[in-house]
Amino acid sequence: MSHQSELIETDIDAYLEQHEHKELLRFLTCGSVDDGKSTLIGRLLHDSKMIYEDQLEAVRSDTSRHGTTGNELDLALLVDGLQAEREQGITIDVAYRYFSTAKRKFIIADTPGHEQYTRNMATGASTCDLAVILIDARYGVVTQTRRHSYIASLLGVKNIVVAVNKMDLLEFDEKAFIKIKSDYLAFAQKLGMVDVQFVPISALDGDNVVNRSERSPWYTGKTLMEILESVPVTADKNFDDFRFPVQYVNRPNLDFRGFCGTIASGVVKVGDAVKVLPSGKSSTVKSIVTYDADLPQAFAGQAVTLTLNDEIDVSRGDMLVLAEDTVQQTSQLKAHIVWMNENQGKLNSEYLFKFASKVVSGRLAAFDYQIDVNTQEHTPTDSLGLNDIAVARVALAQKVVVDSYPHNRATGAFIVIDRMTNITVGAGMVIDAKTDIDETASGGYSQFELELNALIRKHFPHWEAKDLSDLLK
Repeated sequence: MSHQSELIETDIDAYLEQHEHKELLRFLTCGSVDDGKSTLIGRLLHDSKMIYEDQLEAVRSDTSRHGTTGNELDLALLVDGLQAEREQGITIDVAYRYFSTAKRKFIIADTPGHEQYTRNMATGASTCDLAVILIDARYGVVTQTRRHSYIASLLGVKNIVVAVNKMDLLEFDEKAFIKIKSDYLAFAQKLGMVDVQFVPISALDGDNVVNRSERSPWYTGKTLMEILESVPVTADKNFDDFRFPVQYVNRPNLDFRGFCGTIASGVVKVGDAVKVLPSGKSSTVKSIVTYDADLPQAFAGQAVTLTLNDEIDVSRGDMLVLAEDTVQQTSQLKAHIVWMNENQGKLNSEYLFKFASKVVSGRLAAFDYQIDVNTQEHTPTDSLGLNDIAVARVALAQKVVVDSYPHNRATGAFIVIDRMTNITVGAGMVIDAKTDIDETASGGYSQFELELNALIRKHFPHWEAKDLSDLLK
């Protein structure tokens, strides 16, 4: 079944024009180890006729050496390119693949399933509009399924597709599919997920991936490809609040001074009154410059150069917004933190925090609580380990322009950087901007109680967390 347009053979110019204006969907595949994520992507590429003959021949050759599917073509090798991935049959790093159909263009992020590489999954999810969460039909909803689902919800991925894979091993048992669907929905409701779709598939054989399967007559919903081609994504983007982080000041000669960057959200037009934050100086947009031509307006996602009618001070790290907008500037935040490093995140340790194009020094001033991804239970903590998720208070050395993450993903996200190694150690999503740091966590734990709790855990590790909570009360 080919999804290529017939125009590619009859009118190449018309085909390129059509292709240029297709809508782009970014999505990721995630789930537990060996659930078939890479195989699913390989199947999507193969059945969409998006693999060249030389690529197929290379996969056939590699299948005999690294494949895990016997005599069958191992489509996972199309995505798993690292030698260590092929030797172990696992995904380690995020792999990005591009393909298109007659209706849409797609960028896929294939993310690892191992708990050790959860940080890579969070990286892949940060720019995606949709998440395909794979579940092995034999095992159902497992810990890593919950962890990836929770991170996807934190990162604002609103469109969730649960692909129940390896249904062929259960002879497409409808009862098994319904049981997994029920278990996942019970978990998803706690996360506030409202748009969840379920598809029974076999990534290895291609059932219900691109083509409808005859082995599941009881399933009357869309195939995975039909969902990917039809799910609405523009509604998830913020076109109301104009935010333009300045990445570079372009001054090629005395007659031109432009401010380069990618529009994070909103729309800007020539003649719009804008102001620069944090200085508050204002001007109007003189021109919107691109490589091809000047534009009358530009919108979220476009990389442009803006020139202004007045000579005002604008530097890298500044933010341009519409003059009439009320924008939050703060040096103290409440945020979800996903810790991505084996070195613990500790209270009052100094880190660098990067918001869009601005980097400021700061510290983790307090932890409200740590979140158990399986039960959503909140427990006190005084540090963060690899893959831990917590609600924290952040104190910055200077004010930054932020929005809450649910309101604006572009200006509500930040990363935490180790000052000594320059390694990204954490990712954050702003919950709220505060004028001061409240030392009492929202769960009712003071800083003294957190330190006492850590001391008790050290000397009495056999005590249950709930007993510690009772003791603190």
